[in-house]
Amino acid sequence: MTVTLVLVIAMAVLFSCGVYLLLERSLTRMLLGFLLLGNALNLLLLVMSGAAGRPPIGKSAEGITDPLPQAFALTAIVITFAVSAFLLALIHRSWKLSRADEVEVDEADAAIGRQRDGGGDEEIVDEDPEIDTDPEAAQQEENAR
Repeated sequence: MTVTLVLVIAMAVLFSCGVYLLLERSLTRMLLGFLLLGNALNLLLLVMSGAAGRPPIGKSAEGITDPLPQAFALTAIVITFAVSAFLLALIHRSWKLSRADEVEVDEADAAIGRQRDGGGDEEIVDEDPEIDTDPEAAQQEENAR
């Protein structure tokens, strides 16, 4: 096995484990999945950069290494760190407020999902009887008075 094949296999394992963890309801597992995806992306950039060569500073342009993948890898590391810090702050806040680490199902989103599954022909009816949204009915009621 070559070194590149080992890196590709490691990258595929990191991507698959990261996606699996991102699909969980636990915020801590989501954070770990995001970190695995960030590391897999760095491996992808390392594999895509090609073979090692001479540094880009020199007199001739033959056999030098392209510095762009290295710049992308550094950018990916910084972005992964920033998003991880943000997710960690969200996890800490969620734990402080509700002592729960799992994402709850939002009832409004579930109702919209059920409405979409039903074909979408039903209208959303406002529960407040004091607010009349039909202008013709409001005009007829005004004339009746």
